[in-house]
Amino acid sequence: MMNSSRPLRFKQPSRLPSFGETGIENEQVLTLVFESISWDIHTICAVASVSRRFCAIARRVLWRSLCVHRAPGMAAALSGSDPSGRIDGGWQALAKLMFFCGGGESTRSPGHFASESRFSKTSGKFFLPKNCRGDLLYVSDPCEHEAVGGGGEENLGVFRGVFREFMRSKTRQCLVRRQAELEEKVRCPYCGGRVWSMKAARLVPKSAARRLGSRDGGLEFYVCVNGHLHGTCWLIPLSSDEEERDFDGEEDDDSDDFLRG
Repeated sequence: MMNSSRPLRFKQPSRLPSFGETGIENEQVLTLVFESISWDIHTICAVASVSRRFCAIARRVLWRSLCVHRAPGMAAALSGSDPSGRIDGGWQALAKLMFFCGGGESTRSPGHFASESRFSKTSGKFFLPKNCRGDLLYVSDPCEHEAVGGGGEENLGVFRGVFREFMRSKTRQCLVRRQAELEEKVRCPYCGGRVWSMKAARLVPKSAARRLGSRDGGLEFYVCVNGHLHGTCWLIPLSSDEEERDFDGEEDDDSDDFLRG
């Protein structure tokens, strides 16, 4: 006869089945899956949030593979001198920078995945002071946002970028030599590192505003200790005869990367 006072006990299943090295948790299998869907950033984010193991695989393999497959020229330029393929700030931060616009406090739109982005090292030269133009810097085209309370004539452009080997760059040397202070209230939206205000350090060349189609004094950007750049500018409509002049006679090269979110 069953003892009704005895509690029933059930074996609790694990949250996720363990497939070992033969199932979806195998790195090679995951790589093949993401290759088949062209390294979709949204799917990688979803997979990385499933469990700690998937998050570890994403950090170890997927973020780097995403950057290499979706922006091969940019990824190679940023990591070429390191045989291990490491970059300042890590591949996860770079992947976020490639596909995510940080928005701005004075816009109606917060941070969001960018539907498309173009990163150009030619554009990056416009953001470097003359004595720092040996540095390699990729900068995106600005993502246009409607400003809160704006009159409709100007939109806020939000842009981002990344240095190669920032720790060895002339730009960092200039910041150190000028004893520029790190900002107390601003952090890098991509790696969380502390940042310098290039405006406060007086290292914003006038060519940067011209490149973005912004008025003088309407641009500000920050660079973090890992070499990630983010900033905003007020965009003004240009007439047909105000076409942009090329930087020292240079045109955009063919190695720039165009990304779709």
